[in-house]
Amino acid sequence: MRRKIVAGNWKMHGSRAANTPLIEAIVATVTSERVGCVICPPHVYLHDAARALHGGAVALGAQDLCAEAVGAFTGEVSGAMLKDVGCSYTLVGHSERRSLFGESSALVARKFAAALGAGLIPILCVGEQLSEREAGRTEGIVAAQLEAVTQLSGVQALAGALIAYEPVWAIGTGRTATPEQAQEVHAFIRQRIAVEDAKIAAGLRILYGGSVKAGNAQDIFAMPDVDGGLIGGASLKADEFLAIVAAA
Repeated sequence: MRRKIVAGNWKMHGSRAANTPLIEAIVATVTSERVGCVICPPHVYLHDAARALHGGAVALGAQDLCAEAVGAFTGEVSGAMLKDVGCSYTLVGHSERRSLFGESSALVARKFAAALGAGLIPILCVGEQLSEREAGRTEGIVAAQLEAVTQLSGVQALAGALIAYEPVWAIGTGRTATPEQAQEVHAFIRQRIAVEDAKIAAGLRILYGGSVKAGNAQDIFAMPDVDGGLIGGASLKADEFLAIVAAA
């Protein structure tokens, strides 16, 4: 069985005062690696978080990185810098980066490659908008987002990565995807990758990122192709996040 992974994306939330008790509660509870646990605070808190995690069972991830390795890119952060402060993971192509900041699938693919090049594990986010789902375009949208990465880096690159399926229409909208809807797209992703490499597809860990909460986590994680979750707002509450980890 593939080990489940639960990643907490704190988005643009937090402060030093708020982060300390949250991290302490997570570190005190997650003491084994039966379930992989990753927290992704804003860049300015990564160094503090790395020190608080003490190199234990909880890993550190970033929310984004620059597609370039070095240079005159004011305000950007490279993969090497993230690695230097203790990150093991980074998100790439989160739905908010795509929709709010106009990141194309081509740029996301370059960021994916940059993460691998820096020795980070990329968590590649894919998913469709509500209008795209209603138009029956879910599979086409997700396939195109995947193919941008495999065309640039090769399908073999996915062996060192995770994929997170985010139905954008189910994030902070009050609408919730059913476990069956999540499974349907996760199975499609695995089948799509299997066309190119069945072994990589079988071992690929695919996370679900559509408003996972303590109350629905167990049902979602029970689906055969759901290998964990990318958790948003619920990761800012220690009890809620740890209940999700326990469900995994």
